[in-house]
Amino acid sequence: MILYQDAALVVVNKPAGLSSEAGLPARLRELWGQPDAYVGIVHRLDTGVSGLMVCARTPKAAAALTRQITQSQEAYAVLDGRAAPTQNTLPAPVFTKQYRAVLAGAPDETLPEHGILRDYLFKDSRKGRVFPVSRPRKGVREAVLEYRITASNGTLSLADITLHTGRTHQIRVQFASRRHPLWGDGKYGSHFKGTIALQSARLCFLHPETGEPMKFALEKPETAPWNV
Repeated sequence: MILYQDAALVVVNKPAGLSSEAGLPARLRELWGQPDAYVGIVHRLDTGVSGLMVCARTPKAAAALTRQITQSQEAYAVLDGRAAPTQNTLPAPVFTKQYRAVLAGAPDETLPEHGILRDYLFKDSRKGRVFPVSRPRKGVREAVLEYRITASNGTLSLADITLHTGRTHQIRVQFASRRHPLWGDGKYGSHFKGTIALQSARLCFLHPETGEPMKFALEKPETAPWNV
């Protein structure tokens, strides 16, 4: 599970079924044999989603990584037209997360082979679901991602996805709202049963202490449904 670690951070391949906020810190403390070790969660994956995460091992590192995430989201907002640049805007995001997913169906008029998806999303905490809505209002947040379909067999498609924003269930809801739910995601309309076919596949950031670029990538699983 641990791919890299030093005194400031740890990079893991989180398995599906392990929660980011409680399960992952507990698992790391168990692996380290340090029940009181600091584990700073600076970004999250849904419990049913697997893949790359970076966790801080000190509060200082957590603050530095969180700052990178915030600055990178601001840079994405400029790049996709949601905001105007300021003197403090980075020229490009430095903390980037790329995913791969298996979607129902083939590219069509609602989902071309590549593009940018923009939606307003409302999180209903009581129902544990996120819904796309037509306009901004209280509790609604804008969600933006870019994607490219890399393979399709007519029934399923493989997509590479880059998040510009980090909303709850964002990838799952944005594709499901276009009638292309993720394989195994019964909550949002998939007819296939199994683990949600969504993987945090590539992660890039700057080391919080040295500033060194850190890049991590996972291979695509070769088992169904990934072998599109």
